[in-house]
This record gives sequence, structure tokens and C-alpha cells, in this order.
Amino acid sequence: MSRPIPHLRWGVAAMLCLASELNYLDRQTLSVLAATIQADLGLSDVDYSHVTSAFLLSYTVMYAVAGRLVDVLGTRRSFLIFVSAWSVANMLHGFARSALQLSFFRVLLGAAEPANFPGGLKAVSEWFPMRERALAVGIFNAGTALGGALAVPVVSFIALRWGWRWAFVATGALGFVWVAVWAAFYRLPQDHPRLGAAERELILSGGDEGPEPRDASSVSIRRLLGMREAWGCILARVLTDPISYFLNFWIPKYLQAERGFTLATLGSYGWIPFAALAAGNIFSGAMPRWLISRGWPLDRARKATMLAVSCAMPLLCFLVTRVESQAWALVVVSALFFGHSAWGNITLPAEVFPRHAVGTVTGLGGSFGGLMGVITQLAIGWVVMNFSFAPIFAAISMAYLVAFVLVQVLIGELGWVRDVTS
Repeated sequence: MSRPIPHLRWGVAAMLCLASELNYLDRQTLSVLAATIQADLGLSDVDYSHVTSAFLLSYTVMYAVAGRLVDVLGTRRSFLIFVSAWSVANMLHGFARSALQLSFFRVLLGAAEPANFPGGLKAVSEWFPMRERALAVGIFNAGTALGGALAVPVVSFIALRWGWRWAFVATGALGFVWVAVWAAFYRLPQDHPRLGAAERELILSGGDEGPEPRDASSVSIRRLLGMREAWGCILARVLTDPISYFLNFWIPKYLQAERGFTLATLGSYGWIPFAALAAGNIFSGAMPRWLISRGWPLDRARKATMLAVSCAMPLLCFLVTRVESQAWALVVVSALFFGHSAWGNITLPAEVFPRHAVGTVTGLGGSFGGLMGVITQLAIGWVVMNFSFAPIFAAISMAYLVAFVLVQVLIGELGWVRDVTS
């Protein structure tokens, strides 16, 4: 019999982090190369907004579908299927010769990528007791920022050396390495041959929930949509997900168009905001865990962290267009990235719903958030072309406080699992 691997659940978190890293590495390849591709293919800012909206359109539709599929297929099979699919879709971008072809390949990418998030959140709910979930989700979600940070220097280097098309092929191919490791590594805690008895007991008898039901289809979507707690999770995503898409799709362009960064300069320094995003993800779980270790209840610890971030964001949004130097602009942008991820919107379903419903609720939230993202992407393209980035930052400034109020009113206490049976 194989020897147990100590702290195996944190190895699962690391694998999920790598999946998110690949997810955003593939997604951000276009953002890093936006100005280069626009020049090569003759695309305007409005054309570019249509390309990003094409991604979000399929992303929005598939987010809800993917969440349900993850609950039915399970985390192991879901990741094998969807990581392979988005890797192929990203590689196809290298063959685009027009805005229409580029948009089509973005649709394929958008159809495959959303499964990462309900899948990751479901895996966290399977492998971690309630008190550790915020930190585990922070680690998993930090991969999105690490992928964005890695994309800037890696994609810039490949594009400058071999051309922008090879950047898509190379980044997409990395996904198949992860798929091979996942196939060999991942099992449920009750089935994993390398999980020690003490850690298995911690995971499966953590005092939060019973064992995962095998029949995920018993969870009624109508029942979930009738719960105000579900709408608290969904509306938090509606308000904050469009900001994620803006930061990822438009900030590299902002640094080039408004702050004078060249592609080479972006390759040298553009990773810093994404590193701050990763740090914010870890902070979103580590700070509540630190407060809990000092006697705070989970609900108070999480909400104190969210409220502090919500109050800081308006000041940062005010400063970002007013600082003069490139260095200070990069500092404030990085602080914005940190605060955005530190708010911790994706963690909410795992702190409210049972394991077998987490993927579905996450999918619904991502789908509604993606729909708002489609609308805002089109609006951003028009506003930037006709005005500037300043109105966009002004709109962002209050979104977090509104989302916090909705969490307080609709969800109520975090840290206890609601009954989803009809």
C-alpha cells in the first residue's frame, strides 16, 4: 500500500491554483497582445470590444451550464474535459486572420474556461473543512492572478521573438501537461489511496456537513433561485465580475494607451498588478483565518475584511487617473488589483451552501456576472474611444460597497450551511 502524503489537501489546492493559472494565462494572452494584434489585423477599440464580448457571451451561457455539469460529472472528469478543451481553443487563436475568426476562437475559449471556477470551488468544498475554505479558495483563485502575471513577460517574450501567433500555441499547449498530472493525482477524499486517516477524518467529519451525496441532480435549481442567499452570491458577482473583466482585458491597454508603456516595458513591469492580484487572493482567506484564530467568528472575520476593502477602493479609483508618473500609476493600479481580489466574491457559495450545490450556485453567479460583463465590455469600448478611462474607474469605485450591503442583507451570516432540499 502506498504511503500517505502529509497535508494532501493543500496539494489539491496547489493543483487547483495551477489550473487557474493556466486558465488566465490562456485568457490573458490576447490582452497582452491586444495592441499588437490590433495593428496587425487593423482592429479599432470597438472591434476589440466586440472580440472580448464574444468571449464573454459564450462564457456567460456556459458558466451556468458548466456549474451544473461539474456537479453531475464530478470534479475529476470535469477538469480533464474542460482544461483540454480550453487549451485547444487557445491554440487556435494563432490561426486567426480577421476579427471574425478571432471572435470565433474567443467563443470557443469562453465556452470551455468557466468550468474552472465551479470545479475549483466544488473541489475545495470536497477537500476542506469550512474554517479552511476561504484560504483554500484564495490559493485556488490566486492562480488567476499568477496566470495574468506570467502572461505578461512570457507572452511578450514569445511574441517579440517568434511572433504573436506562436504565443497562443505555446501557452495553450501547457494545459495538456496539467491534464496528465491531474488524471494521475486527483480522487475524492474518501477514495484517495494516498490520504492519511487523520486528514481524511478532518475533511469528512469537520463538523460542517455530512458526506457528499452522489446524486447531484437532486438539487433543484428552482429551489436555489428561490433562496435569497443564492441571490446574495449572484448579485455580488454581477457587481464585481465586470470589474474582473475590465482589469484583465483593458488594463494592459490602459498602461500602453494612457501611460505610454511599450510592449517591451509592459513585458518588464506589467506583471506587477497581477502579482498584487495573487497576493489579494491569498489575503482574502489568510486575514479571516488569522482573525478566526484570535477568537473572531467566521462571519465577522470575513465581513470585516470585505468592508475594509470596500472602503479603500473609492480612494484608489480616484487616484489612478490623477497620479502623473508611470511608476505611481503602476503602484495604484496594483493596489486596485490587490483590493479587487481581496474582497473574495468567489468564496461566498462555499461558505453558504452544501458541497453538492456549490458548483451550481457558482455557475449561476458566474453566468449572471458574465452577462453583465458582456454589456459592460461593449460600454467600455465606446466610453474609452469617445472619452477616456476616467468614467470607468468612477463607476467601479462604489461597486464593492453596494455588493457588501447586498451580502449583508441577502446572505446574512456566513459559515453555516443552508438547507437546499425542496
